[in-house]
Amino acid sequence: MITHKLLMGTDDLTDAFMIRRRVFIEEQGVPEYIELDSLDQTSEHIVIYDEGQPIGTGRLIVEDGRVLIGRVAVLKEYRSQKIGSIVVNELKGKAFDEGATEVHLHAQKAVQGFYEKLGFKAYGEDFEEAGIWHISMMITK
Repeated sequence: MITHKLLMGTDDLTDAFMIRRRVFIEEQGVPEYIELDSLDQTSEHIVIYDEGQPIGTGRLIVEDGRVLIGRVAVLKEYRSQKIGSIVVNELKGKAFDEGATEVHLHAQKAVQGFYEKLGFKAYGEDFEEAGIWHISMMITK
């Protein structure tokens, strides 16, 4: 059974960090000092569970008046099962429920199409972040 938990940055984020470590640090080679940052403490997080096992995560950041979804990660063996869609839709819904009129994210170019299917539109130029090409994307309420 798929369930989820919403957490604040002051809560125990061990499950979220485990997923992000496996996906971003081990799979993609992102340096730990970039992946785990001070924004975790002030962000809202979601962790998706399958039968109690953490399998997906993401965070919602408010930075300089902008709302951003970030650190969306799903364990390799659970990809293509709509877990990423659950993460993004829950965070997007929370942002809109809390008064946001638009939500931004920095999508890795390899998964831009995934976000487009969820209604996000690309803007600006491609940019490199942690050695991976990204594009800014946004969705409005």
